[in-house]
Amino acid sequence: MAFDFDLFVIGGGSGGVRAARLAAAEAGARVALAEADRMGGTCVIRGCVPKKYMVFASGYRAAMREAADYGWDLRAGGFDWGRFRARLDAELDRLEAAYRGTLARAGVTVFDERAEIEDPHTLRLASGRRLTARHILIATGGRPDVPDRPGAGLGQVSDDVFRWDSLPGSILIVGGGYIATEMACILNGLGVRVTQFYRGAQILRGFDDEARGHISEHMRDAGVTIRVGTDVIALEPGPAGGVRVQGTDGSDQVFDRVLWATGRRPNSGGLGLEAAGVPTGRRGAVLVDRFSQTAVPSIFAVGDVTDRLQLTPVAIREAAAFVETVFHGRPTAFDHSTVPGAVFSQPEYGYVGLSEEAARDREAIEVYATAFRPMRGVLIGRTDRVLMKLIVSRATRRILGCHIVADHAAELVQLAAVAIGMGATKEDFDRTCAVHPTLAEELVTLKTPVRTA
Repeated sequence: MAFDFDLFVIGGGSGGVRAARLAAAEAGARVALAEADRMGGTCVIRGCVPKKYMVFASGYRAAMREAADYGWDLRAGGFDWGRFRARLDAELDRLEAAYRGTLARAGVTVFDERAEIEDPHTLRLASGRRLTARHILIATGGRPDVPDRPGAGLGQVSDDVFRWDSLPGSILIVGGGYIATEMACILNGLGVRVTQFYRGAQILRGFDDEARGHISEHMRDAGVTIRVGTDVIALEPGPAGGVRVQGTDGSDQVFDRVLWATGRRPNSGGLGLEAAGVPTGRRGAVLVDRFSQTAVPSIFAVGDVTDRLQLTPVAIREAAAFVETVFHGRPTAFDHSTVPGAVFSQPEYGYVGLSEEAARDREAIEVYATAFRPMRGVLIGRTDRVLMKLIVSRATRRILGCHIVADHAAELVQLAAVAIGMGATKEDFDRTCAVHPTLAEELVTLKTPVRTA
């Protein structure tokens, strides 16, 4: 059978664009990509990139206070959201154009419309046009999940934040995951009065418990009101355009805005998966094997739509492995076991490997940890503390996990991830000479375990 394309990619996010470019430019495949929204996907348009710029912006208030304490004569005014938004929008436009340019140079045919799967080799575009492909790659990412509550539509989601015309005076953020926590820190840094509801006992469920507590304490000290064990019963219109919130703790309060940050779900609906015979699992995740192949041999999926590990670099690596497997004949599976990550809270949290809780459930461990006042804050009387932590196997001496809560923690843990991915032991770290004076030197000067399990 003659196909219109060798590969048809549904979704123009990080994973889809990488697969399309590599297959076309390096493997010489005839490739098409369909994207119904802006090119670049969640990360570039409404996730990692604009969020990180907001992290930068929100950090200057505290930095200016520190600068004044260090002796600088400052005359700081308020934050101009409109000016920031204009710069942010221009940068996102630039990045989208760069993505489109990359695809064009690779020879990828782009359809700016929705595509659905009719059968293992046939796709139907929103315009009604039908196309065929030898291989189909689903890379449609995820979307914010809004809980079923009375008046839920009065709240917004993280996608909406980057389109705000102005900042609210107050906001309720519902959720305790990394998106909720990052947004709480960002908006607090920009001068918004932030309250965070989380129904669990501590924010950042699934991360290392000690790191979670450390971050929560610092957020409260910075002015974020965190109410754990609390959920929303209902929303209703409040005075002056606000939102009245009934909480499970008996509270009844009006906020200028409410932000749902209660998780994300795979964006797999309406793709024709059931008719094509592609099975889905919990919350609609496309089920794939270690090579990202579905139960239908010609259909693959990468990124958040598979709900394996929702991180942009993971989607990119999965996409590259897919191209190696399908177009170069070299079966390649991405290893998800030692993927580093970061929560861009304030303070920042960088991690790689296992949490203390997960490690001790698996084997006997030693925990090396320290919390201390960083040098920059000591001079000016700051009480903030950073956390450095290593989880070590008692049997093999390999480092099973590294956790850092500090300014620039993500930058630090990226380098630690190289060593840990290579199987570094505690003794390898011990043999490494410290760079002084730095925060990171603590990772190679931790000599005595604080506990064993």
